[in-house]
Amino acid sequence: MTSHSSTDKVEKDDVLFVTAEGEKQLKDSETSLSRLEIELLVLVNGISSVSWICERISGTPMMAAMAALNSLLSKKMISRAEVLAPSLDSISVGDFFKTGAYYVPLTKPTPENEIEASEGTGYLQKEGYYVRIARRALAERKPVDGGRFNVVIVEDEPHLARLLRSYFEIEGFEARIAANRAEILEALRKPPVPELVLLDVMLPDADGFDILGKLRHHPAFSRSAIIMLTEKATREAVLKGLAGGADGYITKPFEMDVLMKAVCAVLGFPKR
Repeated sequence: MTSHSSTDKVEKDDVLFVTAEGEKQLKDSETSLSRLEIELLVLVNGISSVSWICERISGTPMMAAMAALNSLLSKKMISRAEVLAPSLDSISVGDFFKTGAYYVPLTKPTPENEIEASEGTGYLQKEGYYVRIARRALAERKPVDGGRFNVVIVEDEPHLARLLRSYFEIEGFEARIAANRAEILEALRKPPVPELVLLDVMLPDADGFDILGKLRHHPAFSRSAIIMLTEKATREAVLKGLAGGADGYITKPFEMDVLMKAVCAVLGFPKR
């Protein structure tokens, strides 16, 4: 492979790794990166070429994706394979998955791709994989009615739903909980429009990603911040949530202080 200096720009045939600083951005409760940079960082896996990664970002010109990758390179969030790759003898499958790198299937996966994805998912389920991402709002959000902030908690596990409601009420929020399609519709239709929605992905009669898409295409909820709270921790799921318009993505189990830091970020509150 051609030698590069640390200041060179990425090339289409480069293979990239996520650095420790990049992993920190993926796991911390908030991030300073743009949505495009986050999506690209999620796709960087130490295996795929830059051109393959750029092609996975739907609706984004190659030039813009390359520019975002160069920005990540300059911020030392990513690096080329020749800089970080250890000797082949020391590499195991765990080296890729423990650090958060995850296989993202092609548009038309081959049988080999399917096997690789299945093996990767099994490893993640065994070893654990945690994501804590939140985009800080450009300006501090204010309650619509000038009173307390409203949060809708979409969670089908009763104990966790009640715990979250109690916690947010202690923090000064008006909290509504919903566990299924009918309750979600009722909670969302009840005024005022919530400033914050905590959205589980796996629900008994609904899909959290579908709800996310409908909220993001409904003008009434254009200013609502949405954080995904879910056990779905694959890179594919994280990318789907971020690309679908989620302001944050936190995997279970999580600690309340981590969640509240993410909430403060997406609502533009001062840092705790």
